[in-house]
Formats: sequence, structure tokens, C-alpha cells
Amino acid sequence: MVQAAACDDQTAFAIQQLLVAWCAIAPADRTTREPGEPGVRLLCFLDLRRAPDA
Repeated sequence: MVQAAACDDQTAFAIQQLLVAWCAIAPADRTTREPGEPGVRLLCFLDLRRAPDA
């Protein structure tokens, strides 16, 4: 499991795309925001034991 913190949704999903290139992931479709804190968080699950589908 990886939780990425970013300044906005676009940056968070760009991080997710980088992970797709390295391993198989269950991608997230939305980000979360903590009230009173800047930025967003994105949680996705990865499997480092297998290569992503081509």
C-alpha cells in the first residue's frame, strides 16, 4: 500500500502513473483531503512481485 501526498489531484494522479510503470497496482479513482491541511492524498495498492500488464 502506498499513500502519496501531493499539492493537487493532477499531481497525485501523475505519481500514480509513475507507479504503474514500475509495478502492478490497483489504481485509485479519487483523492482525499484532510480538513485544515493543505494538499490531497492518494492511496493505492501495489504488487511488487509481478510486472504490470503490457
